[in-house]
Order: sequence, then structure tokens, then C-alpha cells
Amino acid sequence: MHSGGVASRSADPRDPRSGSGSPALDAVSLAIIEQLQQDGRRPYSAIGKAVGLSEAAVRQRVQKLLDQGVMQIVAVTDPLTVGFRRQAMVGITVEGDLDPVADALGEMPEVEYVVMTAGSFDLLVEVVCEDDDHLLEVINKRIRALPAVRSTESFVYLKLKKQTYMWGTR
Repeated sequence: MHSGGVASRSADPRDPRSGSGSPALDAVSLAIIEQLQQDGRRPYSAIGKAVGLSEAAVRQRVQKLLDQGVMQIVAVTDPLTVGFRRQAMVGITVEGDLDPVADALGEMPEVEYVVMTAGSFDLLVEVVCEDDDHLLEVINKRIRALPAVRSTESFVYLKLKKQTYMWGTR
């Protein structure tokens, strides 16, 4: 439940999150996001009661948050139950500009997310595949085939212990 104690995010130059190109979110928008993280199917009327807005105002705010790319409302599945038995994190070392490689990886349907990192790897990608043969094909024939990719290291998931999207808006 939302307690009403959500702080507003503003363009405070001392806030390391400001200046990221993301829109500043007020306390009401943050509260709406928290409501939807608890249940993405929650009716706008129930959200409105929780955050002190009308159903129409909530609908407008949600649409604006979606249009701005602040959030998505999606069905999160257990990959095993829908035929994807192999997941892995792949660390990738790149020579030169990371952007073209990250963009190419982002176009692959098996790639769930792409992260640019500082550390041992330039990029981390999570891949979800049907089986080991599919994973091998993705890594060997597609990821390693990208011109600037110099090396990869795969971390195959043996068991997923926790996956949640309930971090709220802190």
C-alpha cells in the first residue's frame, strides 16, 4: 500500500539522478507507478482513490508516463512455463564504439536487456532461449558475429531464485 510519503524528484543539481534526460516526477506520479507495480491491472478508479485524483486524471497521467517512456505495463512470465528453458547473462567485450553493438543486440528477439557497464565487460545482455542449442546459436552465430565484439563470457542460469519488479519508486 502507498503511504503517501513519496518524495518528488526534481531537477536538483545535487541529485545524481537529475540531468539524465528523464522527466521529473512529482509525488502523485510516483504513487501511481507504485500502485501499478503492485498490480498492473488495478483499475484507474482504485488508483485515483489511493492517490487523491479522479479516474480521468489517473488515466491521463498513466498515458503521459507511457508516452514519455517512464514505464511500461506488461505481463511478466516465468520463461520456463512458456517454453524458454535456457537463460543466460552474457558479458561482452567490445572494440571501439559500444553504441552500434548495443543497438544490434537490442534488435535480437532473444535479448531481454542490454546494459553498458564499467568493469570487466563493456556490455551485459540477458538472453532467453528455448534450449542449449538455441543459446549456442545466439551466442556463436549472432553475438560473436558482430564486427566489434572481441570476446564473450556466458553465465548460464541454473535456477532463478528471485525476479521481481516491485522496487517501488524509492
